Parts: sequence; C-alpha cells; structure tokens
Amino acid sequence: MIDPVDELRREALSIAEVTSVSGLGRTKIYEAIRNGSLIAHKAGRRTIVLPNDLKAYLAALPVA
Repeated sequence: MIDPVDELRREALSIAEVTSVSGLGRTKIYEAIRNGSLIAHKAGRRTIVLPNDLKAYLAALPVA
C-alpha cells in the first residue's frame, strides 16, 4: 500500500487515490466534482484530480 503522504507528491491522483488520501467516499468526491467545488480533469476516460485542487477543496470545507 502506498503511503497517503506519498500520494500527495504525485502530479495527479485517481479518484481511488483521492478517496484514500481524503477519507471521503467516491459519492462525495463525484458530487463535489459535479457541483464545481472540486476541480477534476479528464485524461481519456480517467478522471484525475491535481493535489493542489484537492488541498483547496479540503481547506474550503466548513469547520465543524
């Protein structure tokens, strides 16, 4: 298994990696992509998220 910190050093993350790093489920991630709060890119059929976009999304979540 890849260490979650090492995954954030990658240039792009798959949805599976995003869920692993963030602790959020696939449904929540795709919902955030659909509503525009998480920026994603398409590489062929693959959906990828840049680490900085994931960090920005997580930082913008409301404080509990």
